[in-house]
Amino acid sequence: MARSKVLIAFNKPYGVLCQFSGEGATLADYIDVPGVYPAGRLDKDSEGLLLLTDDGALQARISSPKFKLPKTYWALVEREPDGIALDRLRRGVEVDGKLTRPAKARRIDAPENLWPRDPPVRYRKNVADAWLELTISEGRNRQVRRMTAAVGHPTLRLVRWSIDGFTLEGLAPGQWRHMDASEL
Repeated sequence: MARSKVLIAFNKPYGVLCQFSGEGATLADYIDVPGVYPAGRLDKDSEGLLLLTDDGALQARISSPKFKLPKTYWALVEREPDGIALDRLRRGVEVDGKLTRPAKARRIDAPENLWPRDPPVRYRKNVADAWLELTISEGRNRQVRRMTAAVGHPTLRLVRWSIDGFTLEGLAPGQWRHMDASEL
């Protein structure tokens, strides 16, 4: 009889490492399910959806750029991006000497269902900020942050909202739930 695959959706809080051991807050502080590992990563300064599984093939399918699973991020950036900056993101920008795949990029209102960040993002009275929604199909190291910086709008806060059809809907920071791996 085949063993069912474990798939967990976790809302990773700001400041948590995407590993089960290390200095400071880690996944072990939130998830007590043996044998699961993150499928991809979020850096310590990013928040949002992290999928974990006990199945290596599923882990590769989620995290490998060759499968082109769409990952949607909400990015609070410095200054209001104009059409030129958004078009550059949509065409792909150069990061570390290589062009990124084109992204879906649009300006959005501040997400209503977003929790306050702890610690709060530093507010600057003389510098406006704006929210972008970016959907990418690769996962280079700090890619969204590097892309927004490349078009002149450094990221102040970054939240991964979804991976393929899975979203953070109904998950507060630090919460997790079992998912159906067959949906991926």
